[in-house]
Amino acid sequence: MSSRPTFGTVKRVTAILIAIAVVLAAGIVVGQAPVIFGVDDDPAASITFEDQESDGVSVVVDEVTLSDGGFVVITDGNEEPLAVSSYLEDGTHENVTVESEENETDLVGQLTATVHQDTTGDETFTHYETDGEEDQPYLEDGYPVSDTASVTPDDDEAVSDSFVVESMTAPESATTNETIAVVAEVRNPTEFGQQQVVEFRLNGTVLERQILELDGGEDRESSFEVDLSGTPPGTQPIGVYTDDDGEVGEIDLEFHADPSVTVVEADTEEVTVDVATPEDGFVAIEDDDEVLGTSDELEAGEHENVSVAFDEDVSVDEDDELTAVVYEGDPEDVDAAEPVEHEDEPVEETFTIADVGTADEDEDEENGNDDESEDE
Repeated sequence: MSSRPTFGTVKRVTAILIAIAVVLAAGIVVGQAPVIFGVDDDPAASITFEDQESDGVSVVVDEVTLSDGGFVVITDGNEEPLAVSSYLEDGTHENVTVESEENETDLVGQLTATVHQDTTGDETFTHYETDGEEDQPYLEDGYPVSDTASVTPDDDEAVSDSFVVESMTAPESATTNETIAVVAEVRNPTEFGQQQVVEFRLNGTVLERQILELDGGEDRESSFEVDLSGTPPGTQPIGVYTDDDGEVGEIDLEFHADPSVTVVEADTEEVTVDVATPEDGFVAIEDDDEVLGTSDELEAGEHENVSVAFDEDVSVDEDDELTAVVYEGDPEDVDAAEPVEHEDEPVEETFTIADVGTADEDEDEENGNDDESEDE
């Protein structure tokens, strides 16, 4: 009997090898599917948090969707969270109840619900314990995925002697350096006279506070003169609050100046600029898109004599064409920062050290010549 493989055997072996190759290739294609088909596998989330009444112990998030699971964190503008949900698996969840720890009755006012990831994978929220290193918020366009709601006390749960805010009158828009007038109608619903604190808040932060004294059943206007200096531009929630009541609205804040950067002094060690920026960020000095140095972090607003030192390993000539650029972001993470734009153009100024220096020297020379003329 011949020991050579038959033609049928060869065909079967060849078919098996082809099948194995097809399976391996399919596995590779599946593994590369996000790249091949353009699927974005970055963590994504959305949230809807509507205005509501609350017993002060819990709030309800109408809907939250998480691609990788995580948590919903409730805050009121301060650093520490008021409440954190239990772990939520990936997918869409409706009517999520979030309770304050130890049933503390503090979930009222202007509250923000933010969606956080579970980066540790242990289904335990550790964002604040790790100083923000773990369980970071989901991001959309670089901002945390969140929603803000006005939470007022249930009538059954409200403290019976709290003043009531009947109405609030405030401008719909302003600039970030204005002082605005806000008027609230406040009523004492009880039969006896008393004093209570009435507060004006912008984005959860108390900007003005006053003590109001009302007789039983009396209502009166409470007026606030609110300085908006230092507040960020954009649509911001505002409200007037008493102990257990409040009236909320929104105001559109426009940055009070055109964003700009002006080089006022320069030498081969550092550059000094004046800058106006509507965003928290910094100023960078660049040469052909290479960052040569950055300023310290700047808050939104106008700043004079901001120093930008060149990095230690940088060497520049007086005739090098340099650019001062205003960025939004962290100077410690330049790659993640974005240039601030005004009228669809980056906020920047191109210069040479020689030009800036020459302007100063000319001024000195003129002053010197004038002095010589006077001496003569």
